[in-house]
Amino acid sequence: MINVKIERRLEQPRWLSVAVPVVSVAFSFLVMAVVLAVTGHDPWNTYRRLFDAAFVGSTAWTFTLESATPLLFTGLAAAAAFRMQLFNIGAEGQLYLGAIGAAGIAIWLGPHQSLTVTILMMCLCGGAAGALWALIPGALKAFGRTNEIITSLMLNYVAGQLLTYLIFDSASPWRDLSTVQTRSFPQAIPLKPSQFWPFPAPFDVSVHFGFFLALGVAVVLFVLFRFTRFGFEMNVIGDSPRAARYSGMRTRRKILAVMAISGAIAGLGGASQVGDVAHELDASPQGLQSANYGYTGIVVAALGRYNPIAVCLVAVLIGGLQNAGTFLAGADFPSGLVGVMQGIILFCALGGELLIRYRVRIPGHARVVAEDVPPAEVEAS
Repeated sequence: MINVKIERRLEQPRWLSVAVPVVSVAFSFLVMAVVLAVTGHDPWNTYRRLFDAAFVGSTAWTFTLESATPLLFTGLAAAAAFRMQLFNIGAEGQLYLGAIGAAGIAIWLGPHQSLTVTILMMCLCGGAAGALWALIPGALKAFGRTNEIITSLMLNYVAGQLLTYLIFDSASPWRDLSTVQTRSFPQAIPLKPSQFWPFPAPFDVSVHFGFFLALGVAVVLFVLFRFTRFGFEMNVIGDSPRAARYSGMRTRRKILAVMAISGAIAGLGGASQVGDVAHELDASPQGLQSANYGYTGIVVAALGRYNPIAVCLVAVLIGGLQNAGTFLAGADFPSGLVGVMQGIILFCALGGELLIRYRVRIPGHARVVAEDVPPAEVEAS
């Protein structure tokens, strides 16, 4: 009987960081092709329709980038925390709080304020609201040693209930009470056209301002991770908290700082949804709470291996899948295809992560002996 051992890699070859995610995505499409064939759908025709609807033509790219923008924010939020082994599952709720903060400040400023000031204040308030919401599980983790996965996840439901309460169950400043109709059928106060975020169209593809903002955040995170002391300490704490404490690093401060950064990025995603797309605090069943941006962002971060630049590319891929799934939904197209595909992609990405971090060894194999036994011992034997 062959005895197989799984060992942690002491060194991770750079080519694995690129090859494994690519192979993981390709393998997930292969698995999905089997699922499609078993359910009576032509895999090749289905994939061709998906690709055409997502990436062929300026209109397709416009809607793909619109779908990718919130995923990019939540993917970057997850990547920022996961890089230090802080599993912030609360980007969904932090995005809600960001939308609440951004909509609130836009309503308070009014339509006569300059658009530059409006955008700046919406970003500041949205990011601050998301950061404060993320600091709750962050503080519990830093000072109470609680599991941030559970606390951040549960706060998503609290944020969702708060979002519903502000529009449907209270006379809050976010709710429109100006007419009898809006008092009877709850609606949010809409932003005025002068408060809408710009919508440039380079190369005949209309792109929301929030997408460019997310790209800027990705660049800042890349520089922070690679070229600063803060990023170095994040990596050390993530790899070995005990060694970090022994070397004098203040792990509690880093936990609070990283959770705040993660929450602020997700909050910016909420501000972008208000300023770019909904133009109001959308608490309807078809609004923010129906899209699961925060949870899909985890898939994006995992596939991008927490690299901000890679997260941008993956967000566009997943955004294209979502856009195509919405566009093609019908009797002849599997309605749950995109959701199932995202689940398979995440499963394959996590499996690929194991191959990057660990290697399979078969004790007694000649190649293993040649690699692992020192040269002097080989000669002596």
